[in-house]
Amino acid sequence: MTDTATHSDDRFDIAAPHRELLDQVLDKWSLAVLNELCVQPARFSGLRRAIPAVTQKSLTATLRRLERNGIVERVVLGTRPVAVEYRITALGKTLRPPVDIILNWIEAYLPSIEEARRRFDEAMDGPSLTQEYEAGERMT
Repeated sequence: MTDTATHSDDRFDIAAPHRELLDQVLDKWSLAVLNELCVQPARFSGLRRAIPAVTQKSLTATLRRLERNGIVERVVLGTRPVAVEYRITALGKTLRPPVDIILNWIEAYLPSIEEARRRFDEAMDGPSLTQEYEAGERMT
């Protein structure tokens, strides 16, 4: 894909509802939650242990968004005390193939992307954006 000319039929047509759903389903925490729930159902505390970097507030918001979109279901277990378990839905399972395609693309093109980043950072003659991002990640 070397042609960078803009063709009207090559443009992404991402309407507001599509963009909103992409933001809600493919964000950092949603992907981590879906990765866990694809393996097996989990309780909130199990998800917190499996994704230690997520805060309680972020995990709660993520689960609510995924539940609202029909990707995850919240099941109240008939135990004493009452417990809640989160499970991926049939609709949620359909996300796996497109996410796998994106991950395969990343695997194939990551060396080229890393080289482009290196050239960009050298041209900017300062700390790389990757280094700044990683430093910011360590602070959180």
